[in-house]
Amino acid sequence: MDPAAKKPFRFGVNLTVPTDHRGWVDKTRMAEDLGYDLICVPDHLGAPPPFPALVLAAEATSSVRLCTFVLNTSFYNPALLARDVAGTDQYVEGRLELGLGAGYVKAEFEAAELPFPGPGARVEHLRHTVRRLRVLLAEEEPRPAQRPHPPLLVAGHGDRMLRLAAREADIVGFSGVAFDREGTSASVATAEQLGERVDFVREQAGERARGIELNLLIQKVVLTDDRASALRLLRPYAPELTDEQLGEVPILLVGTAEQVADQLRAQRERFGFTYLTVLEPDLEVFADVIELLR
Repeated sequence: MDPAAKKPFRFGVNLTVPTDHRGWVDKTRMAEDLGYDLICVPDHLGAPPPFPALVLAAEATSSVRLCTFVLNTSFYNPALLARDVAGTDQYVEGRLELGLGAGYVKAEFEAAELPFPGPGARVEHLRHTVRRLRVLLAEEEPRPAQRPHPPLLVAGHGDRMLRLAAREADIVGFSGVAFDREGTSASVATAEQLGERVDFVREQAGERARGIELNLLIQKVVLTDDRASALRLLRPYAPELTDEQLGEVPILLVGTAEQVADQLRAQRERFGFTYLTVLEPDLEVFADVIELLR
């Protein structure tokens, strides 16, 4: 049995839809009231701006932690990012968790009028940024409320990203999805494929592995008494998989609340996932599962 099988879950929601001040306050308060431990904000053009959104979320709530999930690090200079991270952590009174990724959507780089480097160059920039942030947050002003820095999450799927995450991050995020070179199409990982990714991280982490928290980004939650019919509707997520394989995909949760809770307990024991993040459309429906897992 994985030692994580006995650890309590943490639950996050990735809020992706922009709104006005009142709408954002209401959403973040709802998330806290529904039992979420983290309010997360992605870093995509057309989505809410991560750092201002998290500061406002902190003002509207009392205990949830706040996470960038995840920043497109290729858009950032390390020194300027260190300033924003430190200032944000001060303003949210030490509730920040810093999620970083390499960026993967070519169209967003084009819209930002930035070059779109190859995968290796993007990961190398992320590696450089992580190491510079450790120095800057520990030695330069402003300094974060959490010392030496907020917990670091690095998320991805491929070898380069997961190797970096295993060696540098406090939390490793598994997307369960492999994107093409332009970030326009994706293939969903089966349970066996995701298990291989987890094993890869543990191997790369070595002695660090026992202290790393594992996160899973869940793409869809469907609570229903008719699991077979619901799975058929999810067929577009992975048309190449059999019905049995689709029903076991870790990032797709389908069934009654009790069945989904059992699936997540089993995944915690099998893979070690104790930090689960859902997307905003599933904010309310997943709350029924949270109640069963507390």
